[in-house]
Amino acid sequence: MFDAQARTPVHILLVEDNPGDVRLTVEALKEGKILVDLQVARDGVEALAILRREAPFEHAPRPDLILLDLNLPRMDGRQVLEIIKADAQLRYIPVVVLTTSAAEQDILQAYHLHANCYITKPVDLEQFIRVVKAIDNFWLTIVCLPQNS
Repeated sequence: MFDAQARTPVHILLVEDNPGDVRLTVEALKEGKILVDLQVARDGVEALAILRREAPFEHAPRPDLILLDLNLPRMDGRQVLEIIKADAQLRYIPVVVLTTSAAEQDILQAYHLHANCYITKPVDLEQFIRVVKAIDNFWLTIVCLPQNS
């Protein structure tokens, strides 16, 4: 759990290729109680480069939480999730799958790959913002997360 009074930001990696969803997520997180440092990866390859601190991301902070879309260019979210959860340095970072797919197969596969939760993105603008705020509230004010390394 993070101290809402502390001014140390919580680092979130948003892996999302849709600029509209990125913009909505940024706006929703701005309204939260916690100071958030949001980094955006536009595809799975870039997400892994950020997580592994590869050039040009050598100084990227280790995220406290990952918001992961499944349908991404270059490397999809399922592959990214599998790699994260197989990596001893990354596996303890909570991964929230936030995607448009409500397919049972995608949900089962995400949990099989050890996603921490699966959320289907609402198409309604206000509902989408509510969902992001709920993620912020639950994962950043209620849940105890492991310390960043």
